[in-house]
Amino acid sequence: MSKPLKQIHLAAHFPGVNNTTVWSDPKAGSHIEFTSFAHFARTAERAKFDFLFLAEGLRLREQGGKIYDLDVVGRPDTFTVLAALAAVTEHLGLTGTINSTFNEPYEVARQFASLDHLSGGRAAWNVVTSWDAFTGENFRRGGFLPQGERYSRAKEFLATAGELFDSWHGDEIVADQATGVFLRDAKAGSFVHTGRHFDIHGQFNVPRSPQGRPVVFQAGDSDEGREFAASSADAIFSRYATLEGGQAFYTDVKDRLAQYGRRHDQLLILPAASFALADTDAEAEELAREVRRQQVSGATAIKHLEFVWNRDLSAYDPEGPLPDIDPDVSDNHISKGRAQVRMYRDPLATAREWRELAEANNWSIRDLVINTGNRQNFVGSPATIAKTINDYVQADASDGFILVPHITPTGLDDFADKVVPLLQEQGVFRTDYEGPTLRHHLGLAHPDEASDERAAS
Repeated sequence: MSKPLKQIHLAAHFPGVNNTTVWSDPKAGSHIEFTSFAHFARTAERAKFDFLFLAEGLRLREQGGKIYDLDVVGRPDTFTVLAALAAVTEHLGLTGTINSTFNEPYEVARQFASLDHLSGGRAAWNVVTSWDAFTGENFRRGGFLPQGERYSRAKEFLATAGELFDSWHGDEIVADQATGVFLRDAKAGSFVHTGRHFDIHGQFNVPRSPQGRPVVFQAGDSDEGREFAASSADAIFSRYATLEGGQAFYTDVKDRLAQYGRRHDQLLILPAASFALADTDAEAEELAREVRRQQVSGATAIKHLEFVWNRDLSAYDPEGPLPDIDPDVSDNHISKGRAQVRMYRDPLATAREWRELAEANNWSIRDLVINTGNRQNFVGSPATIAKTINDYVQADASDGFILVPHITPTGLDDFADKVVPLLQEQGVFRTDYEGPTLRHHLGLAHPDEASDERAAS
């Protein structure tokens, strides 16, 4: 007897300031005007997606002392954008990336509880830590936490926020018989937390929200990050969008759940994925090549190489060979606020590998970056992409995907119109929303129901 088909979860990552973005395309629009956010969100909702996802940048990135080109338009505040989108959508989940290193539990819990009320139960929190002292300078804290401490703080941060969300649980409103005024027990919202990172007490001033707590996402890939997700998250934002890599990650993380008394279906694994969609597979392949060359201009290729070499390479021709000099392995990085710097932990080994690849394939600097950097995960006609996505999900390489188009704000339109109907015809994606909250979309229990279930077991 064959197992039933899994239902696919789809979400949309607003492209904004990331390396998939193609600014030079005539269809590219603003990354900061509200009309762009609104169009993108409405398209995702029209396609019955689970949620919209916003990344967060707490400081403009720099390269060689200058603002990195993708950041020149700035980075608007996550909560402000999501609250505004709550007013122009009805069902779409609203997921924001909020840092646990530089914020405080009361402040973040209050903002998410408010967003959950305003949206009718559609809020989600992608919990992240900050890794660099450069970003920390905006908060007068620099790199005050070593890497191991960041997850320690994040775990306590999330637990403390949970105590605040739950502080109104079970309190009943009663009417004063003499005055007719509705009153609540004075202990409503009361909290006391004493721990290693936080020592706070008082009263939380936002009542229990529709979801009880926002849906919690986590994005770490380290062993500690995976363990954090298995213990505390509702979904994990994965970077493994290939079949084999996705299956290995899926098995590893899902197998960690049992030790926390959780079932496999209580944590969703959702990789980010880009796509090149055209009428035929051949046209899509050509589009994918064109997009990659648009994404990696000559200047961008040089900047990417500087992540590894940690040197000013502006004098080098991007259409020429790789530098003969070795990378500077000092801790004084010329790239500030760039996550890519962490990816190349052994710059000398990476440089040797890249030189060998460039020599074997007769690649220029730009060719190398195009061929070793991020590529479109799904390339093909609507039928091909629909089949590939479904194959991955049914093979337990993921529970769905968070799609990152290369055009803002219309890059999701064709996917919504051409791929989603095919998934719906196959019976693996909803034709309409079945409940009002994001927890309904994701098939996740309300925290109160989950507590009752654990108590019963």
